[in-house]
Amino acid sequence: MSEQNMEELRAPQEDRKTDFLTSQAAYQLAEFTKTVPQFESITPRWLSQLLEWKPLENGIFRLNKVKEGDSPLDLLNQEVGYQLIPGGYVDYETNPREYVLNPISTIVKISTQVSDIYRKPYDQSEEQLRLSVECLRERQDYELINSQDYGLLTNAANSQRLQTRHGYPTPDDLDELITKVWKEPSFFLAHPRAIAAFGRECTRRGVPPVTVSMFGASFISWRGIPLIPTNKLLIDGKLDPKGEDGKTSILLVRTGEEKQGAIGLYQAGLPGEQSQGLSVRFMGIDNQGIGSYLLLLYSSACILSSDAVGVLENVEIGHYYDYK
Repeated sequence: MSEQNMEELRAPQEDRKTDFLTSQAAYQLAEFTKTVPQFESITPRWLSQLLEWKPLENGIFRLNKVKEGDSPLDLLNQEVGYQLIPGGYVDYETNPREYVLNPISTIVKISTQVSDIYRKPYDQSEEQLRLSVECLRERQDYELINSQDYGLLTNAANSQRLQTRHGYPTPDDLDELITKVWKEPSFFLAHPRAIAAFGRECTRRGVPPVTVSMFGASFISWRGIPLIPTNKLLIDGKLDPKGEDGKTSILLVRTGEEKQGAIGLYQAGLPGEQSQGLSVRFMGIDNQGIGSYLLLLYSSACILSSDAVGVLENVEIGHYYDYK
């Protein structure tokens, strides 16, 4: 091999002479198939799909209840013959609870220069709004469970709360929870790791849960009631716990206004309404060419009857078995 050929081999790749089109050169003219921005925080948000939603016209919902146990209404089981029929009335609470819708809100800012120039293959403004709406919907899902004002977990009655028998969730624990919400229970709601812990206990006892299909997805069930996963039921108070151990809660929910269950509330007829309770409004462009959009999401939840939600508390998720 000549000394010239040796020098060419020792030269950096970019300095070598070629008589064909290289990948590096072809890359400059190539087009690519791109995805829209992927957002790992997006979840299925099954709870929002399972709740029955009631539209409000003025943002306020009053929950009227009867004074049960204090009613002067007497009844007569009348046999053949004349007897005086008792009279009376069913009394109502004079200070019913009212739910006032407060928005989950944010402002999205987008440079008009960016949206003008970088608009293909995906519109930058549309993608920014899409991801922002996903963030609002995720927060809505969290608040439906954990809000100190209206969350299902925080508003469950003390009489509807149970403790696990051994820490880890067993079939016996879920059976006890069913006794608290026995009037047509709709679904269990639990963290995926709590569902996995329950599955291990079922496997240990030789009673594998039956699988049911809903919304095109599969869920395990117990006594015919599906266990719906959500990461919004916190583990040790954290949304994203790192350890294998921890404690959480499992809910059992009855839904529907006719069943006096838990329902969702939203404001209807909003200006700039995009979907149920969601408004997107353009706020204009400032002197720096920044366009602003106001996003508002009005929603709440209401437990119509105290026996519509039950809670299994202090559920341990880190109990495993060795099947050697």
